[in-house]
Parts: sequence; C-alpha cells; structure tokens
Amino acid sequence: MLTRSLSSRRQSAASASGLFRCCRRWLNLQEYQSKKLMQDYGVNVQSFVVADNAQSASKLADSFKPAEYVIKAQILAGGRGKGVFDTGFKGGVHLTKEPAKVAGLVQSMLGHKLVTKQTGKEGVMVSKVMVAEALDISRETYLAILMDRESGGPVVVGSPQGGMDIEEVAAKSPDAIFKEVVDINKGLTREQADRMADCLGFSGPRRAEAAEQILKLYSLFQAVDCTQVEINPFGETPDGRVVCFDAKLNFDDNASFRQKSIFELDDHAESDPREVDASQHNLNYIGMDGNIGCLVNGAGLAMATMDIVQLCGGRPANFLDVGGGVTEKQVYHAFRILTSDQQVRCILVNIFGGIVNCATIAKGITEAAKKISLRVPLVVRLEGTNVEEAKRLLADSGLPILSADNLEDAAKKAVSALS
Repeated sequence: MLTRSLSSRRQSAASASGLFRCCRRWLNLQEYQSKKLMQDYGVNVQSFVVADNAQSASKLADSFKPAEYVIKAQILAGGRGKGVFDTGFKGGVHLTKEPAKVAGLVQSMLGHKLVTKQTGKEGVMVSKVMVAEALDISRETYLAILMDRESGGPVVVGSPQGGMDIEEVAAKSPDAIFKEVVDINKGLTREQADRMADCLGFSGPRRAEAAEQILKLYSLFQAVDCTQVEINPFGETPDGRVVCFDAKLNFDDNASFRQKSIFELDDHAESDPREVDASQHNLNYIGMDGNIGCLVNGAGLAMATMDIVQLCGGRPANFLDVGGGVTEKQVYHAFRILTSDQQVRCILVNIFGGIVNCATIAKGITEAAKKISLRVPLVVRLEGTNVEEAKRLLADSGLPILSADNLEDAAKKAVSALS
C-alpha cells in the first residue's frame, strides 16, 4: 500500500516522532497508484493492470500472461486477504493461474463492501481491482529512505530481516539495522548503494541490481518530495529478480505546490468527511471516539492535551491542530467541524501563543460560538502572545466560557463539565 490505513493513522496520531515516524503527510493513494509512480522512476514492481468492471478485467488479463495472477481489491485498509465481502465472498486477495477465472474473481469484488480488521463492521466499497503478476519471494529484506532530524537530512535504513515490523527488529536485533546518512548536496552515491546492498545480503548479479534499485528509489524520493519511501519487503525472486513488493510513501505537504499531479491523486472516497473538510481549510484533524473536542495549536501540544484529558478521566474526541498561522476564519471552521460530531459534549481550547496571537484566537472563538449557536460547554486556556487582550475579549463576549489557568485545570474543568 502507498499509505497507512485510516485506522492505523488514528491509532498512531499520538505517537512520538522518531526515525520511523518522521513523516508529515499521508496521502490516500491506492496500491496500484504507488506501483505506477514507482514504475515511472524505473523501480522494479510486479506487472499489473487495473479493472473497474468484470468485462475490462477479462480483456486486461489477456493483455499480459504471467505464470500466475493475483487479484487484489483496492481499498485503503490492511487485512484484505482475510477480509469478507457483504455477499459472503471471502478474501480481497486471490491467486489463480487461469486467465478465464480472472473476470469472475473481479466481479465478486467490484461493487461490494469488503470488511477487514481495519475497516470496521460497515466495510468499504470496492470500486477498483488490481490484477497483477504473482511472484514468489525467495528472500525478504527491508529498505527505507527517510528524512531524519538527527542527521539533518535523508538517511537510508536497511535490514536483512524484511517482511516484518522494522521497529520490532530494531528493538530485538539492533545489530540487524544498517544506516547510510546521505549528504543532501551530493545525493546518494553508488558506493553507499553498494554498501547497503551488501548489508542486505545481496550477492553476485543481484548485488548490482539491488544497488541500482536503491539509487532509483532515492531519485524518486528526491524528485517527488517524499519524507518516506519504505519498501517491505525489498525482496528477490527464485529466478534472480530484485523487486519492490510493497511500499509506503509519504510526502512533504509544503511541496504540494510543485507536486500537484501527485497531490491531485489523493483519494478521499474512504476518508472521514471531517478530515477532508479540515484539510481544505489548512487544519489538521483526526477523529477519535471520545466526547471532548480539542482545539489546539501545535501537534506536540495537541498530543499533550489528549494525554492529560485521558489522565483526568476524559476521552478526547479528536486531534485538531490549527497551526501557527491560524486566522479567525480558520477558528470558525475548526469549531464548525468539532460541533458536527454528535459525540462531542464539551470543547476544550488549549492555545499557547508564540507566533499565534491569542487575541486572534479569542475573536475567532467568540464569532464562531455566536454563529454556530454553541450548545456545549466551552473551556478555554490561553497563554502567550497578547493573552491579556484575549482574556478581555472573552470576558466581554457574554458567552458562558469556563476559563482555565493551566492545562491540567482546563482538562479537569472539561471532564467535570460532562457530568
């Protein structure tokens, strides 16, 4: 898959940043789109075609003749192979050596909802199916290119222990993790690529091919402004081919103005409508299952706020970061999105004004509360730039706002307001 599943994104919303969690933006791109992008840069992937109806699947299957076909439902969730369709048909991934069976398998998937461990009980509608060349894997390794804060630039990370969670490998077998720090001005050198291929255990002709693939992956990483290119497994086949079997790519959203063709591929069909709405107003929102809506500036402060809410006995309903350059209009849209969640029974605003002007937040709060006719308790904690003027604006608004002195006080007041 090109992106993490939506459910895993929510589960990792509060994860600490580190070598393996330093990515800025996940795009909702389907597996076949990642393969096409990689193909464009000469990266070895399985041959494939994409079908949106059974008739086209039959014709497309005839357009290439692998020894075996793999038919995969295209949804933004993991666990497809063990999933079940709403018709009772089992499995979103099937293998067959018979071209005549491809159309029937595609037809059993298209237009039906697939339920997996990551979709929830309602499942996800399948509108496209990828028909690809099935390949055996004789050996699996792990390869990633990441933006790393510690080294101040890209780093290539590899391990001969592929096909499994790399963080587990790092914890249990740190000696099996290899790194090559890249000079951003020189780029990844052939010497570094050869050295990484050696560390991954490639030998003979496969060593040269692996090194070449690593260089092409770095070209992709640089050309499309990735923050992460993760290949797991980066494997070899019994007949000696080096292939990128599965990929996760993340992109720098600051580069969206020059990567329009990629960002236009963002598939919102399976996204939470509130997340899509928020992104259109440059707000970072992830819905959760609690009842205290959180409006915060800065991802770190947002995670701390959610943690303290939970420590005080509450449950956050969302992760909503308005960022450093927030405007009154964005504050209004943030409130509108928060109150669209019927589970939200209280709103907690926690702002630390550095580059953010607290008065801007206060004006946005009062205008939003009046326009929306806010009917749930509102707890506000403001600190930093122009905070006294902000407090005056809130006090003069006539709104029943619960003011808090610090974050712990705010969390306790928000939890108490629920009873």
